Amino acid sequence: MNKINWKQKLTSRKFWAALIGFITAMMVAFGVNNLTIEQVVAMITAASTLIAYIIGEGMVDAARINSETTTAVTTTESESEK
Repeated sequence: MNKINWKQKLTSRKFWAALIGFITAMMVAFGVNNLTIEQVVAMITAASTLIAYIIGEGMVDAARINSETTTAVTTTESESEK
């Protein structure tokens, strides 16, 4: 069985839209009032935006560090060949 790539899932707009749709439908089915539903959807949307931003920035930072490390190693190897 394949492992779930949580980083990809948590940054996916489709995932968050599906989650909001599911939770909204469940709240309607249980007779929750509209104001509460709107507040829950707003909280999920805010949280998903923050989570996606944090993970996205982490991925960018990791790529930058990896790029800098690769550049430094390549530069060092080139200098040692002289």
